[in-house]
Amino acid sequence: MPKVYAIDGVIPVVHPTAYVHETAVLIGDVIVGPGCYIAPSASLRGDFGQIRLGEGSNIQDNCTIHCFAGGETAVGADVSVGHGAVLHGCSVGDRALIGMNAVVMDGAIVGAQAIVAALAFVRAEFEVPERTIAAGVPARVLREIDGEEAGWMIDANADYYGARDRAWASMQRVEALHRLDRDGPRLTFQGAKPLSRSRGG
Repeated sequence: MPKVYAIDGVIPVVHPTAYVHETAVLIGDVIVGPGCYIAPSASLRGDFGQIRLGEGSNIQDNCTIHCFAGGETAVGADVSVGHGAVLHGCSVGDRALIGMNAVVMDGAIVGAQAIVAALAFVRAEFEVPERTIAAGVPARVLREIDGEEAGWMIDANADYYGARDRAWASMQRVEALHRLDRDGPRLTFQGAKPLSRSRGG
């Protein structure tokens, strides 16, 4: 069971089709929509304001989602939030991608199908328009995304639909083996590759 906490009488809401890892933490005014995937060690802390995740979104390992008092953090449908990212009081549109270790600050708006690059810092009140890519510290809009990038985003998000389903079907707590079993099963997962490899770059 995930670590779910009420605060001031407000209890997180998790749709029964969502998967929340047992090491994730949900506090207070958190709404996890249908089919979402919340990875290990994610922290969704709705103790100051509301956190809302749309259908099919995935929040990957070690992400933090929070906001200032009276604020909210709204994540649309089919959004991918990469490992270690921080969302604070911002709005992320449907099918957007937030890269690994990116930070998106209060009042910032990330448009639908936009990409915030890994390690980017999206300052407060900044807007990343729909179908564009933003990168840097502070982030600036570089250009519109191309068709290959749009397709790659769909493929990468599909991997997390699969991760949700695989977690429901087969993830279980076990004891580690004490030696390598060379004849034992090996993972053969086939999914999206890094965009740089798919382009041959």
